[in-house]
Amino acid sequence: MASLFRDRTLGHSKRDSFSSSSSITISAASPSSATSRFIPPALTPLPFPFGDLTPTLPDDDLRATAYEIFVSANRSSSSKPLTYIASNGHGNSPSTSSSNGASNSNLQRSLTSAAASKMKKALGMRSTSSKQSPDSAKMKKPVTLGELMRIQMRISEAADSRIRRGLLRISAGQVGRRNESMILPLELLQQFKASDFPDQDEYEAWQKRNLRMLEAGLLLHPHLPLERGNTAAQRLRQIIQAALGRPIETGRNNESMQVLRTTVIGLANRMSDGAPLESSHWADGFPLNLRLYEMLLEACFDLNEETSFIEEVDELMELIKKTWGVLGLNQMLHNLCFTWVLFNRYVATGQVENDLLCAADSQLADVSQDAKMTKDPVYAKILSSALTAMLGWAEKRLLAYHETFDSGNINTMQAIVSIGVVATKILVEDISNEYRRRRKNEVDVALSRIDTYIRSSLRTAFAQMMEKADSSRRASRNQLNFLPVLAILAKDVGELAVKEKDTFSPILKIWHPFAAGVAVATLHVCYGNELKQFISGITELTPDAVQILRAADKLEKDLVQIAVEDSVDSDDGGKAIIREMPPYEAEGAIANLVKAWIKTRIDRLKEWVDRNLQQEDWNPRANQEGFAPSAVEVLRIVDETLEAFFELPIPMHPAILPDLVAGLDKCLQYYATKAKSGCGSKNVYIPTMPALTRCSTGSSFNWKKKEKSTTLQKRNPQVATVNGDSSTGVPQLCVRINTLHKIRSELEVVEKRIITLLRNSESAHVEDFSNGLGKKFELTPPTCIEAVQQLSEGLAYKVVFHDLSHVLWDSLYVGDVSSSRIEPFLHELERNLTIVADNVNARVRTRIIADVMRASFDGFLLVLLAGGPSRAFFKQDSPVIEDDFKALRDLFSADGDGLPDDIIDKFSATVRDVLPLFRTDTESLIERFRRLTLEAYGSSAKARLPLPATSGKWGPTEPNTLLRVLCYRNDETATRFLKKTYNLPKKL
Repeated sequence: MASLFRDRTLGHSKRDSFSSSSSITISAASPSSATSRFIPPALTPLPFPFGDLTPTLPDDDLRATAYEIFVSANRSSSSKPLTYIASNGHGNSPSTSSSNGASNSNLQRSLTSAAASKMKKALGMRSTSSKQSPDSAKMKKPVTLGELMRIQMRISEAADSRIRRGLLRISAGQVGRRNESMILPLELLQQFKASDFPDQDEYEAWQKRNLRMLEAGLLLHPHLPLERGNTAAQRLRQIIQAALGRPIETGRNNESMQVLRTTVIGLANRMSDGAPLESSHWADGFPLNLRLYEMLLEACFDLNEETSFIEEVDELMELIKKTWGVLGLNQMLHNLCFTWVLFNRYVATGQVENDLLCAADSQLADVSQDAKMTKDPVYAKILSSALTAMLGWAEKRLLAYHETFDSGNINTMQAIVSIGVVATKILVEDISNEYRRRRKNEVDVALSRIDTYIRSSLRTAFAQMMEKADSSRRASRNQLNFLPVLAILAKDVGELAVKEKDTFSPILKIWHPFAAGVAVATLHVCYGNELKQFISGITELTPDAVQILRAADKLEKDLVQIAVEDSVDSDDGGKAIIREMPPYEAEGAIANLVKAWIKTRIDRLKEWVDRNLQQEDWNPRANQEGFAPSAVEVLRIVDETLEAFFELPIPMHPAILPDLVAGLDKCLQYYATKAKSGCGSKNVYIPTMPALTRCSTGSSFNWKKKEKSTTLQKRNPQVATVNGDSSTGVPQLCVRINTLHKIRSELEVVEKRIITLLRNSESAHVEDFSNGLGKKFELTPPTCIEAVQQLSEGLAYKVVFHDLSHVLWDSLYVGDVSSSRIEPFLHELERNLTIVADNVNARVRTRIIADVMRASFDGFLLVLLAGGPSRAFFKQDSPVIEDDFKALRDLFSADGDGLPDDIIDKFSATVRDVLPLFRTDTESLIERFRRLTLEAYGSSAKARLPLPATSGKWGPTEPNTLLRVLCYRNDETATRFLKKTYNLPKKL
């Protein structure tokens, strides 16, 4: 092996400027270390298609292991020990001369570039001529294939020297042993100690890399699946896990090393169906072996000219193939992996070297032959993964080939189409079971795929032309005699059809004999669809309609002519293609056109509502007028639609007006419904009441913080969803309410405008004004009223039960009543009321504040009657509670400047009725509860008082209300009654 690195005269190579001595400074343990001069250009390859590897094995670690496998596979096969030659040229072994025998001839060949590469010739690739710069000529060049491979794999001289030294030691101790029977990471671990490395960090990184490789090859991606509960696998996991934290001793006689060795050998030499394995399996499990092999194949590319092979690729490939035994590969897997490498290199280098693409296409033909010769399910799975990745890349371009190819790169189209077709045929014909079952139908996979490419690409091109024509129309809107969109489009489609026939069809005809006919049929249908939409959107009496119909008529004749010429040799004379091209039929019933026009406008408006409400910013700071800009815009669109309708040159405005108004009404109703959706409602925010408990009498209620969580049972999960969106904050809800109020109020103006437009219409008659039917919006006003009510209630209960839960549910009267009163809640509530007052329209302000007041009263009652076991009340707490409620009422009355007293009295009636219960003695409460329960349940309650259901309607005569007051009464009598009657717990 030593002669692999001896100085010999080199042929020219693009890589000559890469100095073997100075250009690379890579850590011996980690090839990923930064280089001093050489920095590989950034590639953008496709993801590895054969499966995910463990993330603990970066590319540099895989590359280092691949290089070790390469060197090991090409070591001497003779019984003589390998000779180690140090980097300074002096041998450290007395057997230096023994390495010069014929057995090392593969690695000892000097590099030449005299003859053109046979492999390049077979792949159809040009042979690159060497052009050395004066500077590169002075630099030291690689002298042998081994040295070349080291440079190509970006392995430092120090690391390479250590690898070869280790292999010499291994060879000396295991004379005659086959390379495939050696577990390389294990053997290398045993050969080296920390003293063989420049520093401890480098040694530990090297050791971890080898352990990770054993983990990948034996545990994560083994050759044979691991049995469940395999003790050796479990032991290896433990060893590796421990070694990653603390390096293991790797001496030959070290106990930990012997355990590792025994475990690894046991896993690598597991029996297959009871038969002993001929070799150790540590790097031949999928997809690890393919990734390692990919690293070796990538070394065939010139480091300085990434789209080209090195001149010595033939010789290097021979050496790379010697790793098949260790990696468990064969010619079929090599063909597949090499095809992927060629294809991926073409993609990764920016798709500039057509030779790579053609080479991948050529190599794929070999893969196609291989696929027909084997039905191995493992190979089929690997093949499917690679072809799916290649096909995905190719079809992304072929399904829109008009975007992909132009005069500058049309020469690449045939190869890409070929790859797409061949990959599809292999996947369908050689892998798909369904195809085999249906083979009697003789499906032409290639023709079907080309047909798909043509139709998809032309539809995409047509859509782009539509956008371009529309842009042209907008740009020339203010010019005289500007062409309508479809007239422009007809001209563009005609030009595209000619380009398709002259440029793309000759290539596609290789696989599809009627490519041009399919193309023009697709264009005909696309334009026909747009023409139908145009006819449905405007009358044929307009100048635009006449101009468009003429252009459409000419286009149809041109497309049919191309289709007929392309199909002249077909069996049916092109009838099948012509059947795909239904006549445009420009003339139609005018009466139906108007209704179609209305439908188109309404559908567009609905789409506009969907799109703009998704993007609407309900923030009042972004909406200076207090309502959403989309509301102004939707009303403007409604007004424009009405004007356009009355400008149509038709004699039936009054008759069709109800259809238009009904459609606009539904759109505005839809807007109102969407504006309130996702904002929650009253019931979303009211928490679920906790289970009833009884008090611990005499307790001072120094509750632990964790018990506060029991105050609120799990809230409705919608609450979190609703409030995760900033568009449902208090200011935003105010804008939504203002917006709905704006739409409702503006509809009266719209209805008056309809009457005015109808009066000015020549087709209107006196009887058309006799009733308002068909001229008024029936659906939107009640929907807006309902939506404002829902948003107002949702806002109120969100503020009280969600935004202010920390000062209401989580703190009010928790523990000692006198020290956890209502002032913090009032302060926060007042701040929120100010936000509402500042942002909401004055006409709906009173309603919203009243809803907030009602929610506050409901929250106050829920704290008293359903606040959970962290709250309890003495009878003497009643004055404090009543004072707090008075303060809450006073906040909304605001010394006469707030809500009217009758509204406050109306919403506070329930609280005022319930509060006296808190100053009533316990015995009276119990007696009243018994009496009311007996009245409610009758004779069935005499034996045992039933537990009254929670109705949610609190009141002094409602049994559940009385029971809850007792549950939160902190005295012995109440607790004894609840224990005896219902056996209620003290805690949840």
